[in-house]
Amino acid sequence: MSLSEIGQKIAGFIKIVSIVLITSAIGLELGKILGVLNINEIPNNLTPILGIARFALIVHLFEGIIAAIYSGSKSKLPFQYGIYTFFVGTVGLVELFREENS
Repeated sequence: MSLSEIGQKIAGFIKIVSIVLITSAIGLELGKILGVLNINEIPNNLTPILGIARFALIVHLFEGIIAAIYSGSKSKLPFQYGIYTFFVGTVGLVELFREENS
């Protein structure tokens, strides 16, 4: 098995894990908002997890914006590729710039 094949398998695994974790982070944030609206307290042990989730959401949002801006130079739809990169993270940016350099 060559190094590029291993890299592709790792990238595929990262994509799946990233989609699950970002979707979970969105769910946690929505649960927090719903709890605030219903005057419910969240457990104290979720506070660090919510902090990490917010950080990940912000970073992925910036990555999605960057991908949307730069995908216009390629034959990709900026909104669609921005959403894709938001969910898969840095792997989406690497794919975009790798195609650009080729």
